[in-house]
Amino acid sequence: MKKLLALLALLALLPVCAMAQDAAAGKEKAAVCGACHGVDGNSTIPQYPILAGQTARYLYLQLKDFKEGRRKDPLMSPMAANLSKKDMLDLAAYFAAQKPTSQNSRGDASKAARGKQVADAALCTMCHLGGFSGQNEIPRNAGQHYEYLVKQLKDFKVKNRTNDAGNMTAVMRTISDEDIEALAAYIASLN
Repeated sequence: MKKLLALLALLALLPVCAMAQDAAAGKEKAAVCGACHGVDGNSTIPQYPILAGQTARYLYLQLKDFKEGRRKDPLMSPMAANLSKKDMLDLAAYFAAQKPTSQNSRGDASKAARGKQVADAALCTMCHLGGFSGQNEIPRNAGQHYEYLVKQLKDFKVKNRTNDAGNMTAVMRTISDEDIEALAAYIASLN
């Protein structure tokens, strides 16, 4: 019986192994992504996220959510609509392998200090880890664009973005817009 269960477990893993991520193939597929996110995932446009250095798991899940309608954006939803699972895995592998460049916002130091207080009170690092470095399906937010962070945090607050099982909505609903802006300033200032 144990051998049968072990064999079944191995067989269950075969489709995952057959769909291995290919960063080189992802690089070719990422050419179209470069217009908004930069060819190496280091977007210079404040409204678009920096993809370089995110975990492959997070990137894949976001692409899948855009494709399946759990996350909506007028530009990204149509871009993801025709991606295959293999395309999404390859793109995720490519952008995860890229090194994020330092585009930190130096903004108002007192605003960022207030943002650190908000982050500490909300226990943000329990999920996002110290320095907002991210893990698995939790994004790396350190050094992300201020404008992008503000929009996402506000979208979670008003439930325009709900593809995280409600975790961020539960946290953000008690945080004022002023504190959201401070939190974004703090996170954007991190390396």
